[in-house]
Amino acid sequence: MGAEQPSLRCVRPVLSNLVADHGEAQRLIDFIDLAPSPYHAVAEVSSRLQTQGFMLLDESEEWPAESGRYLVIRGASLIAWDNKPDSHPFSGFRIVGAHTDSPNLRIKPQPDAGSSGFRQLGVEVYGSALLNSWLDRDLGVSGRVSLRDGDRPTTQLLRVDRPLLRIPQLAIHLDRGVNEQGVKLNPQQHLTPLWSLGPPDEGEFRRFLAKELGTTEDAVLAWDVMAHDLAPGAVLGLDDEFVSSPRIDNLASCHAATRALIDQIDIEDWSGDAPGIPVISLFDHEEIGSQSATGADGTFLTTVLERICADAEVDRNGFHRSLATSMCVSADGAHATHPNYPERHDSTHPILVNGGPVLKVNANVRYATDAGTAARFELACDAAGVPLQRFVSRTDMPCGSTIGPVTAARLGVPTVDVGIPQLAMHSARELCGTQDPAWFVDALWAFLTAA
Repeated sequence: MGAEQPSLRCVRPVLSNLVADHGEAQRLIDFIDLAPSPYHAVAEVSSRLQTQGFMLLDESEEWPAESGRYLVIRGASLIAWDNKPDSHPFSGFRIVGAHTDSPNLRIKPQPDAGSSGFRQLGVEVYGSALLNSWLDRDLGVSGRVSLRDGDRPTTQLLRVDRPLLRIPQLAIHLDRGVNEQGVKLNPQQHLTPLWSLGPPDEGEFRRFLAKELGTTEDAVLAWDVMAHDLAPGAVLGLDDEFVSSPRIDNLASCHAATRALIDQIDIEDWSGDAPGIPVISLFDHEEIGSQSATGADGTFLTTVLERICADAEVDRNGFHRSLATSMCVSADGAHATHPNYPERHDSTHPILVNGGPVLKVNANVRYATDAGTAARFELACDAAGVPLQRFVSRTDMPCGSTIGPVTAARLGVPTVDVGIPQLAMHSARELCGTQDPAWFVDALWAFLTAA
């Protein structure tokens, strides 16, 4: 017989009340506006956690053996945990996983291009972006730049929020069938933003980076820089029902996980049960398959959990005992039923915006949810007073995936896939409800505090 699974013993003293002031929705908007790239998202989460007493650790150094709150960063990924004095790895890890990246347009290594009197920047599509959503938008650039520091490289964040780039759509007079046939875009040919006038100027983007970062052109070695929409997030709707913002997928989950981890810090009533160790793992590269040193299909999370066990003087055998009592929530966006395309959804599983978190199920394990993990997350929602919805794709349509199956396979840990409902997923600008972000924080809080 397998190990007895933990029960839910805590009820959150004060739950979010978004109906009154939309506070959590505005906090989500503020977070997204501070995170135009996955590198900025990690920097912002790190800053918030360190303010709450989390210590930033270096993977190349010894880690403290004593209990405490810690975080570690690898590229655009972050893992944080709260190892309380009465916690022990044998009580298991309560893991909330999410991803920091979103589909966008990334600047090429030699981007300087141009045509017809315009100077342009070459871009590459990252992830499964809705390409047409990037047309006719004022775009800034953000990311990280590697700089020469003597004979060693150093990295610096870049964020330029002035309107630099634009991809003008072809006028209807030159594409008379566009409204009937749709916009047809070749990424190489039609998505090259313009940013100046004149002939192509080799080295112009490198010089631009140097000027923005206050260094010399020869100090700029390489970059991971992307375009971002400059329009800030907003609450909209007749009764302020909606959040309109870029990167809701999946910064909404990163925000909720961070908020839940911070909110559980001061819990004292564990009803006599030793708490599990709450962990959040925010990965890069989910949108392109997670196979990287910083993706969920890498060793980052396994390495961190094993080191937590080692610092608690738990050997390799004990590490696997800890995994046997652990559970993971894979938090990612869920498709709300689109009112203009109801036929694209399973009519027996309608998903409503502001209807609560969505439990995602797929018989072919594109989502990691099974009956056991679904039940445990439903108990967490019950403890938090949060409604729960259930999503499956139409049987005749392919299903997307998340870090859930990857994490479950890597760790052998029971995993459930959940997220907040949204429309326009993978657009440059997405839509969710104002009530769902608060409910999601409450549900993740209840999961992280399960004894």
